Amino acid sequence: MSLMRSLRFCLVPRPGSCQVGPLLLQSPQPWHTFHAGPWLSSSASSKELLMKLRRRTGYSFVNCKKALETCGGDLKQAESWLHKQAQKEGWSKAARLHGRKTKEGLIGLLQEGNTTVLVEVNCETDFVSRNLKFQQLVQQVALGTLLHCQSLKDQLSTYSKGFLNSSELSELPAGREREGCLKDQLALAIGKLGENMTLKRAAWVKVPAGFYVGSYVHGAMHSPSLHNLVLGKYGALVICETSEQKANLEDLGRRLGQHVVGMAPLSVGSLDDEPGGEAETKMLSQPYLLDPSITLGQYVQPQGVSVVDFVRFECGEGKEAAEAE
Repeated sequence: MSLMRSLRFCLVPRPGSCQVGPLLLQSPQPWHTFHAGPWLSSSASSKELLMKLRRRTGYSFVNCKKALETCGGDLKQAESWLHKQAQKEGWSKAARLHGRKTKEGLIGLLQEGNTTVLVEVNCETDFVSRNLKFQQLVQQVALGTLLHCQSLKDQLSTYSKGFLNSSELSELPAGREREGCLKDQLALAIGKLGENMTLKRAAWVKVPAGFYVGSYVHGAMHSPSLHNLVLGKYGALVICETSEQKANLEDLGRRLGQHVVGMAPLSVGSLDDEPGGEAETKMLSQPYLLDPSITLGQYVQPQGVSVVDFVRFECGEGKEAAEAE
């Protein structure tokens, strides 16, 4: 079934469920082989420490033992040592895989308060895009973008919209509880999953009172560890201006997002545009996706809102997605 038909017949997206499993971040190979030092005896306390580090990090027993021996049994230092070793291996693997095509991946949508972000992270295969570790990377990128947007201290009288390219996205801080930048998290994910990946792009929207951001993700999957993150292959944000708070804004915003995903307009246009010709790429004059007997403008006008802008992401679109940056 085509994308447009599936959008028409699935008015309410049915979120899938991500496979949730234990986070076992095992390196493909041990970093070192070694003999346990004298402090790592078979005592119950040593075994408990080893199990605790294993549960915290998910790394192999071999690497956890090596970390504890290197750090003299200090759990916090051992955990930091493990992450640094994994990051080194990730950067090494990223260098070897650089240049391989990354045409699969996921779109991530995250909304918090008056801020909404849309991100795209690419990988080589659809198989890896369904892996929990890859989805956690998308989550980290969405959170990093959200924090960046929230850090921009601007007085909003109207909506604001911004975009981040791959280089800008890579340099964003990884988050409140993580060291380094998003490019470091990317290297870790490449090391764990063994595929080339790219942080392709991000968009963010902030709105003041009187505006609303409708959103839709096609083929939606909800993040298992962050309830308001939604993952999929297509995503859209639609910015609307409304004079009063309406009860059906969420449903209206979702329907407008479905239209943007399915019809792929290039601009908003105006209510005065005549259907057909060049107007076919203008959102308001396009046949409404869910009722082609009317235009989108004819659907929106009685709702008491004005569509002022939109953002549309399609995973893998553009020739950049076919090449590693």
